[in-house]
Amino acid sequence: MRASELDPAQFEDIRPYRDDEVRPVLDRLIADPEMSRALAHFLVPSAARMLERPVAWLVRQFVRFELRKARDVRGVQEVVDKYVDRIVERTTSEFSISGLDRLPRDRACLFVSNHRDIAMDPALSIVAMFREGHETSRIAIGDNLLTKQFATDLMKLNKSFVVKRQAGSRREKLAAATQLSNYIYYSVVNDNEHVWIAQRSGRAKDGMDRTNPALVAMFAMTKDKETPFADFWRKLHIVPLSISYEWDPCDASKAKELYITEHQEEYRKAEHEDLGTIARGITGPKGHVHAAFGTPIEGDFNDVASVAEEIDRQIIGNYVLHPTNLIAYQMVYGEAPDLPVSYPARPWHPDEHEATRQKFEKRMADIDERWREKAIRAYANPVVSRLAYE
Repeated sequence: MRASELDPAQFEDIRPYRDDEVRPVLDRLIADPEMSRALAHFLVPSAARMLERPVAWLVRQFVRFELRKARDVRGVQEVVDKYVDRIVERTTSEFSISGLDRLPRDRACLFVSNHRDIAMDPALSIVAMFREGHETSRIAIGDNLLTKQFATDLMKLNKSFVVKRQAGSRREKLAAATQLSNYIYYSVVNDNEHVWIAQRSGRAKDGMDRTNPALVAMFAMTKDKETPFADFWRKLHIVPLSISYEWDPCDASKAKELYITEHQEEYRKAEHEDLGTIARGITGPKGHVHAAFGTPIEGDFNDVASVAEEIDRQIIGNYVLHPTNLIAYQMVYGEAPDLPVSYPARPWHPDEHEATRQKFEKRMADIDERWREKAIRAYANPVVSRLAYE
């Protein structure tokens, strides 16, 4: 399909805010007491529990001051980037980037990323693009995370667009998928705007990064009958993205959810559990984090399955293994393979990482013994995936 044939009016309910909408939305947010209370509980939870109203008032004044000069999306992102940078400085020992310098600056990409953390995965991609001088991407976010208007406003101010995961009937789901496919295509081809989307719905709680072929099939819903698949993929300029964390702040909660689900029990999220998960993922220590941007998928890929396989090959092949991954693999399988670790890559020598081993073993020992093995295997599985592609 030609981008000029798509009517942008069909995206009104899912698109991010435009520059001319930014200031009115910001003023509405600042005046929203619910947002001030939520931010107070997020930023200073202990103080907000004791003195919610005065702390929320102080938070509102702080937000008003920080956003006083923002008049467009770029202005908002410059403020957000400042605080994400601080989070990266406080919660990581290092944040390294590879591959982004090889991508063209005059053409938009569809970044298909592995998914380990709700907020930090797309946030780190934005930080990487800011640092390398690239324009930032529009971000796909599920409507399950947008239960409040202020949350929707915050996300859409930061170039996020809505994925309708809670569509009801089969007909509604098809309409939502078609709209999403058209919007992604329109963004990349017509607006020349980067797009970030996770390789599958939900985080890879078990550490196995695999692309859902249905995602790639959704991309292709916009393709007309005359355009060969390979030409269509080239238009989308798909670039796989691998983000790896040395330490996962949510490792215990992910393992618990996997254990409960595997034992055929329904996992019921507590009220505001997603908010707690987001907060833990943002503020928890992560160690060395690496973002590896792959190469555009421009070969003769003539179907959905081959593109999904190529995305997996690049995500797994570019994924930077950390000592924690090799230590976990050794705990599960008895011996760690001879694979490089860290970035820049260096040979794996177990004796050089004894302090990390002791820290990892203590961290795992603190996890409930019922789902402890799930957590260990989640760290080991990136090694399992790499060995499958060696």
